[in-house]
Parts: sequence; C-alpha cells; structure tokens
Amino acid sequence: MEYTGPWQVRRSILLLGVLFGVSGCNFHLARPDNLPSTQAADAATTSVAVPGSTSERGETTGTFRDVEVRSDQALQEAAVETTATDGQPPENLWERIRLGYALPETPAPELDSDIDWLADNPEYLDRVAERARPYLYLVVEELAQRDLPMELALLPIVESAYQPFAYSPGRAAGIWQFVPGTGRRFGLKQNWWYDGRRDVVAATRAALDYLETLRDEFDGDWLHAIAAYNCGEGNVMRAIRRNQHAGKAIDFWHLDLPRETRGYVPRLLAVSRVVADPESHGVSLAPIPNEPYLAQVDTGGQLDLALAADLAGLSLEELYLLNPGFNRWATDPDGPHRLVVPIDNAPKLEEGLASLPDANRVHWERHRIREGETLSQIARQYRTTIEMLQDVNGLPGYRIRAGRSLTVPVATKSIRSYTLTADARRQATQNRSRSGVKTVYVVRHGDSLWDIAQRHGVSTGQLASWNSMAPRDILRPGQKLAIWAKPGVQKVSTTTVQRSPSVTGETRQHVRYRVRQGESLWHISRRFKVTVASLRQWNDLNKDAYLQPGQTLSIYVDVTRQAESI
Repeated sequence: MEYTGPWQVRRSILLLGVLFGVSGCNFHLARPDNLPSTQAADAATTSVAVPGSTSERGETTGTFRDVEVRSDQALQEAAVETTATDGQPPENLWERIRLGYALPETPAPELDSDIDWLADNPEYLDRVAERARPYLYLVVEELAQRDLPMELALLPIVESAYQPFAYSPGRAAGIWQFVPGTGRRFGLKQNWWYDGRRDVVAATRAALDYLETLRDEFDGDWLHAIAAYNCGEGNVMRAIRRNQHAGKAIDFWHLDLPRETRGYVPRLLAVSRVVADPESHGVSLAPIPNEPYLAQVDTGGQLDLALAADLAGLSLEELYLLNPGFNRWATDPDGPHRLVVPIDNAPKLEEGLASLPDANRVHWERHRIREGETLSQIARQYRTTIEMLQDVNGLPGYRIRAGRSLTVPVATKSIRSYTLTADARRQATQNRSRSGVKTVYVVRHGDSLWDIAQRHGVSTGQLASWNSMAPRDILRPGQKLAIWAKPGVQKVSTTTVQRSPSVTGETRQHVRYRVRQGESLWHISRRFKVTVASLRQWNDLNKDAYLQPGQTLSIYVDVTRQAESI
C-alpha cells in the first residue's frame, strides 16, 4: 500500500525505524549501528545499550498533564515559528532547529572525537534522520511552544537514535529513554496494555516537563540540566557541592560526574555542531519540511489495532510504528483513547470510526468454562488480563464455575498478524538464531537472571538480551527464557512442580518462604495471590497465631496467576 503525504513517506521509510534500531549513545564506542536482520519485528526487539542513559536517574512519583488532541489547522495556527532573516518561517525543519539554538557556545576539545566520528560516518545521521522524520516536527513544535533550546530536539539521537522501541539494559524505554519510576513521576502510564514511555507524543511532553524542572532546579544552567537528565539531579547536585567546598569551578566541564555523563553532554553538543553546519563536516541532511506530518485521532474507546489500521488505510506495522506505546493487539481499555496517523490518513480513520458501531470496536467471544479452568488460564488463552475478564463479566473475585460462560475480547485477526506487540517482539528476539545450543528455561519462584545465567554458563547481560529484557527486569514464575549455552554446559531441570494438597485441577509450585520483619499472613497472601485461609491450612496455623521473622511457610503458588500478574 502506498499513500501520499507531505513527505511522500512510504511503508519502507517507516520501517527504517526498526530496521536500524541501535542507540545513538553508542556511536563513540563500538558503534554497531547496522542490524543484519531484515525482519521488522525481529529488529524492533533489539535491546539497545545506552551507556549512562536514563537508567541511572532517580525514581519518584508525580503527575503529568493530559495530552491534548489538536487538529492540523490548530497546530499550524498555534505554531510559534522561529523565523529566518527574511521574516519568513524556514521551509526546512533542520534550518528551524539551527535558528533556535540557545545552548552556550562550547569550544571544548571534549567534542572533537565525537565530531570526527560523525564526519567519518555520515550515513549514521542519514539513518537517524529517516527514523526521526515522522516525529521530528512534533518534537520541534513542542519545544517552540515552550521556548526551549532547539538543541533538545537532538537529544533523542543521543538517547535512542530516535528508535521508538529502544530498550536499554537500564530498563529505559522509548526515544527519550525513560526508566519506569521517572516515567511514572512525569505521568507516563505503564501497564499490560500500554507503555507511555514509548508513546512519542506523551513521552516528548514528559521529557520536556522533566528538562524544564531540571533547568529551574539548576538556576537556568542547561548543561547541568542535561547532565542531570542522564545521571539524576542528585549526582549533579553532589558534584556541585563538592566543588563548592573545594573552592573549584562548578560549571559542567569541571564537575566530577559519572564517566558516561561526562561523555553524554559533549555528545549532544557534537551532534548539534554537525547539524548546525553539516556541509563543513561532510554530512548531507535530507531536507524535512517544516510542517505537521502526524495528526491525533480520538478513538472514543478501546479499539482493535488491526481494525484501526484497515480504517486508516495503513498497514498494521505502520500503525504500530507511529503508536509504539501500545503493547497488545488493541488499545488500552482505560485510555489513552487516541491514535497517531499521517495527516492524509486521519480523515479516513475519523470517518470509519464515526460509522463503526461500539460493539464492533473489539471482537467478542463467549467462552464456556470447563471443569478445573481458572480465570488466569482463560486470560492467558485469549491473550488478555484477569482484570479485563473481571470488569467485562462483572466478577468480584477470581472464582468461576464450570458450565457458565464468560464474554472475552479477542483480536479480529490471527495474533501472529500483530507482529509488533510486546509479546511478538520478545518472541522474535528469542527465536533469533545464535551460536551455541538453545535451551528453553521455565522460570521458577525465587529465580533471578543472575542465578539462571550462572547455572548455564552465560552472562546476565547476554541472557537479558536474548529475551528482550534488561538485567534488572523482574522474572515471573512460568515465564519462558531462551538460553544459548555453550556446548557441554549442563542443562538445569525445569520440571520441579508439585500440586497443592488442597486444590485439584491446577498446576501449583511448592515454595518455602521465610517470613520477614513486619509481614503478616495478609501481606504474604497478597504477594503470592493466595488466600489467608489457604496459608493457615497449608501450615497448620490457627486464627490467633502470630508470624515470627525467620519463620518458614509452605506456599503452593498457582504459576499461571503469577505469570499473568502484569
């Protein structure tokens, strides 16, 4: 399918965003920017290494303002244009960025090596520019609305190379590389259905909220603010205080900061320098029109993404690339209720939604409950959540009865058609052929990536990378991991599963749990998703019994319920 837009963007151009998904933070190191795979879903799952990225930022809580849906006309009327010398807005988005530069001029020699590398590898910025093409106007426009330095539009190059599916070993995601806690602090919703850190619209506004907060915290010093965006405001504040106490200068170039941060700020300045005058560095940046490319369409509720793609006249892959925040086959039932599409496709999507009955937004099936089935098993079968089944069917708890029926939301197409869901991207990474002998390991309670890696003779980083994870990601009992062990390394048995003495028809794993200070049966029951009555029965405890720190309890964990907990 081919459509015409302001930039004549075809599907092949959009797919560049996943075909070359490697972080821009690596170009001063090994610089492995080319990926050999030609499968979009496979490349999209690549965990990018982002040295000194937002993985080091502090994690707190906070709020974020709602995303406002604006039309193309409103965007143009509200635009705060940076004007050229003739008083007219520049036609080229790169020129608009250059005219809006506001960071201090830095002749520091720390920039030289990165500038030289960019000059020696001009194809790197070509690839990054193509990835940024659909999103760059949105970022620049938001900077203009806030009157912020235009160099910040280049920060995602350093963070993620404008790869919307980028995921670093530090658990940072999206073009702005938010870690989970910092994302929540600035209002980025993260759940089974949706991850706002990868939503380009929401994450851009959150990132600029964060940068403005840092600017104010550091009294308008942008280099301090950018450094803090990388390593956390606490690290920068402590470095400033150390220099003050020692009577030293407190500008960025004199601070004792983490090694990666000392390279992070110069890297942004080097990119800015090359973009400011690409010709003198042997770089040719293809012009990008200084006009909106994307429009946001209100979906009015949950919507199957395959149906949305058909209504908009896009491929499903294109829709996912423009809306990378959605993890599954449909939008989040609790919002955001919007999709980003090319402007030329927006009217078609709006017309299709206007004539679409509410009952047809998501396909529904009736599932007759069989003897011994659990709610978590049914949710896993239909690739949905327990909470969704409870909400749709008005279930107050987890108890269901054989013979009755449940209404279940299901994808309109084969689940394999949704090639850029979180599960599909992870599976594509796990299925990628590598050296060694492949083992599929089923996670047990108490396992950690470090333990599993040690038992199989591999590194934690390798194990995380093979499974589209970060080393600090939490494992779930029942989760399957792909391991490419060296020949001769002994495989570990993964079949030690017992059945609960009080429940039949459910596969359960026996866990020996040591009670911690301050824990109660209620806390432990919530943690393992079992009842307090079951804990008492399994451990022969009466109602008046008090737990003691160090006491050991027997718990029979329903593996499927643990696996569906997120």
